[in-house]
Amino acid sequence: MSLYLFDLIGVGVFAVSGALAAGRRRLDLIGVVVAAAATAVGGGTIRDVLLDRRPIFWLTDARYLVVIIVASIATMLYVRWARVPGITLDVADALGLALFTVTGAQVAERAGMPAITCVLLGTMSGAAGGVIRDVLLAQVPHVLQRGSLYATAAIVGATFYLVLINLGMSPGVASLAGMACVAALRLAAIVWRLELPAFEVPPDES
Repeated sequence: MSLYLFDLIGVGVFAVSGALAAGRRRLDLIGVVVAAAATAVGGGTIRDVLLDRRPIFWLTDARYLVVIIVASIATMLYVRWARVPGITLDVADALGLALFTVTGAQVAERAGMPAITCVLLGTMSGAAGGVIRDVLLAQVPHVLQRGSLYATAAIVGATFYLVLINLGMSPGVASLAGMACVAALRLAAIVWRLELPAFEVPPDES
């Protein structure tokens, strides 16, 4: 599968995630589409601005906006006629995170960035859209919540992808493996409440 196709799939999955989050806040159609768009293209937009890639991808390719609008409306129609399990939002978000993390790392890699920058921009591509969505919806961003392993999953997956590429694995297989790594770690954190050790400064008792 091409990078472009992965990108479109990621936009669609993240748009569903944004639409579901907006639905939980009882937003109207415009609000749902705005939340879906912010989730779907927010991280990629920040990545492209940092890499000075002009013009921004979704401004010149209408397919991205079409996918966002169709995914938003389809989600609203589906929810109207069927009950959505509570974990659906988390699963959609995990899949979007996986897709965009690896495609973001690939974009940075093709721009000639060093490995650590590829990991950083991959993580930003995957996580920043969700942060923008959560801020718009007045929620604590997933990336800051304990027990989420949100950015951690993206960092591990992007690193795994780059390691496989440097070991000579084909880009397609390495991409799928990196995405699977991100999704598996994120979903495991949701199911089993995995978390990093917390940093806590003891109160001053003097």
